[in-house]
Amino acid sequence: MPRNSEPSTDRAASKRVGALRGLAPFLKPYRGQALLAGGALILTAMVTLALPLAVRRVVDGFGEGAELLDSYFAAALGLATLLAVGTGLRFYVVTRLGERVVADLRRALFDRLLGLSPSFYERMMTGEVISRLTTDTTLILSVIGSSVSVALRNVLTLVGGLVLLGVTSLKLMGLVLLIVPLVVVPIIVLGRRLRALSRETQDWIAQSSGNASETLLAVQTVQAFTHEAASQESFARMTEASFAATLRRIGTRAVMTVIVIFLVFAGIVGVLWIGANDVRAGTMSAGELVQFVIYAVLVAGSVGALSEIWGELQRAAGATERLVELLDTRDSVADPVRPQPVPQPVRGEIRFEDVGFRYPTRPDTSALHGVSLFVRPGETVALVGPSGAGKTTMLQLLLRFYDPQQGRVVLDGVDLRDMARSEFRKALALVPQDPVIFATSARENIRFGRPEASDAEVEAAARAAAAHEFIAALPQGYDTQVGERGMMLSGGQKQRIAIARAMLRDAPVLLLDEATSALDAESERLVQEAFARLSQGRTTLVVAHRLATVKQADRIVVFDQGGIAAVGTHDELVAQDGLYARLARLQFATPAEAV
Repeated sequence: MPRNSEPSTDRAASKRVGALRGLAPFLKPYRGQALLAGGALILTAMVTLALPLAVRRVVDGFGEGAELLDSYFAAALGLATLLAVGTGLRFYVVTRLGERVVADLRRALFDRLLGLSPSFYERMMTGEVISRLTTDTTLILSVIGSSVSVALRNVLTLVGGLVLLGVTSLKLMGLVLLIVPLVVVPIIVLGRRLRALSRETQDWIAQSSGNASETLLAVQTVQAFTHEAASQESFARMTEASFAATLRRIGTRAVMTVIVIFLVFAGIVGVLWIGANDVRAGTMSAGELVQFVIYAVLVAGSVGALSEIWGELQRAAGATERLVELLDTRDSVADPVRPQPVPQPVRGEIRFEDVGFRYPTRPDTSALHGVSLFVRPGETVALVGPSGAGKTTMLQLLLRFYDPQQGRVVLDGVDLRDMARSEFRKALALVPQDPVIFATSARENIRFGRPEASDAEVEAAARAAAAHEFIAALPQGYDTQVGERGMMLSGGQKQRIAIARAMLRDAPVLLLDEATSALDAESERLVQEAFARLSQGRTTLVVAHRLATVKQADRIVVFDQGGIAAVGTHDELVAQDGLYARLARLQFATPAEAV
């Protein structure tokens, strides 16, 4: 279901084709290839412009000796061969350059997206990001690999053709130049309209991609609530809006093409009529007129091609802007320029010092306020309380998915903001509330926690997480493909794989966010025993609603409305008869006692 029903309005309108300068950093490493392509381009343009000279020689020398005429034809054939070779070389080099640049661009973009904090994805749909990564880069590929080369070739042909028109006949060239303003004006006026429509089309494509991605990822929920018709209608509305925007763009481009080609060729017909009269009057030879005609056709063809390519360049300029927006996105969470080293070995001492935090998308609502908590190395601390009290937020701040607006979070005496995220996160292992399963084998899903782990270590982690039996029973055992997001597995099985992944990581700090919420009683007992072994000698933070899973914690921290309401052991908190005691009575009482 879409978060927005129309393209984002906060994006800047598409700029001039100069926006393509944003691709310069990606072209710079391949200057040699670009120069080679430019050389081939100049060669083919020069040969193209030389061919009419050969044709003129043939026409004017038609009455001369056969030997001289043969030499003219041989020269024309040599030029044609040179043109073919130069064109083939240009095509290979330019296409290879385009593929290489776009591959680098996609890699840089993916690397950037993978490093952005979750706050970025709260504002932008993943499907829209993927659209930029695929559709927009494909547009740029067509421009670098084709359109720019063709545009430059036509510019050279246009300029060289105009010069040689003047050499052939200044009078006729002057008449041709009178046509130029008539051609340029519609290109400029309609080109501006085309830029805006190109950007609008790309925005709608991104919106529909985001909508489709979100809906298909939740297809079971959509079908369970019989929401197919509404979802289809929503996607159809976006698709039709994209089609309508595309039609407006195509219509504008078609009108521009009609106007430009008509004006160019109508003007040339008039000029040629004057030239034909000059041949009749004897002031111009037939070969010169033929030469002028060919150059006029080359110039006209170049102008027509440029008017069409202009539309492609406009679309690519819009796509480049969108990609540069992502590459230049300023993240709310960033590593320091000179990060401090992570203390070695990591002891697992954690401090939350007067922490206050609001989520970027909910700036008026405080998720945490004035929270101070000290967790000693090797201690198991449980975080409990009602939904929305701030428990999971504590883990997100410890992982530095977000930075607190007030106070600081410290690991082994060092502020998280002073260390590189990729370094201190190596000391953390997470079992999230919603386990993430990748579309690969069960073995590789567990090995995600430590890619260099052996098969024996993977199996040992699975046994410790009570996952070995059900994995071994799969059709290909540990090598069974579990499907996108683990579609082949039950909720409890996904959670046990996520637990095995964290166990395999063997990190000094273990973070459990409702890690046993989807397990049956027997599996929960087995996993609890595994956690008891795993937590020995390491710091463990446990977020749980089911209090049976936290009774044995060294300390229990009770959260309520973004603050700490109480701290103590299970027995101490029950004796205080506060919020924890009420939660305990609800969970541990018999049905009759609860009533």
